[in-house]
Amino acid sequence: PKAAIEPTNKTQTPTSPASANQGQIRTRESERKPMSMLRRRIAERLLSAQQNAAILTTFNEVDMTEILAMRSKYQDSFTKRHGLKLGFMGFFLKASITALKEFGAVNAYIEGQDVVYHNYCDIGVAVSTEKGLMVPVIRDVDLMSIAQIEQAIAGFADKARANKISLDDLSGGTFTVSN
Repeated sequence: PKAAIEPTNKTQTPTSPASANQGQIRTRESERKPMSMLRRRIAERLLSAQQNAAILTTFNEVDMTEILAMRSKYQDSFTKRHGLKLGFMGFFLKASITALKEFGAVNAYIEGQDVVYHNYCDIGVAVSTEKGLMVPVIRDVDLMSIAQIEQAIAGFADKARANKISLDDLSGGTFTVSN
């Protein structure tokens, strides 16, 4: 109840998304809300468990029949139009964005006794290099088309393999996807 009546703190940072987004400009907002005592205790216990126990990764099966059919149908025209293959990650990121918008807490983080929510999606995508995986962050993915997402991933993969990735490219993600 106390947290419900306390004001929230919002921070705004103007940004301009990828130029291919028809010149859209939006304000990137983060909203800070104090956690309830119960939520703080849960966070403390989860952090303690993570520090003292083995980490578990789960796998879920998904019926990809429709995606495979769509990819097969449009692969040639997509490649001709955009100069790269239509991969799976664009679809995975679009699905992730849908979930992140529906369940905002997944696109948030805990800082001190607050939960910081974002109205944007900056998604880290694992790319393979000779030195191992790197996770560059694609900013404003929720404003991008599948083609723009695939282009961003390919660009970061090339940049990472050429050892030209920067710390800024690797920081600030609100969510991460890896195949």
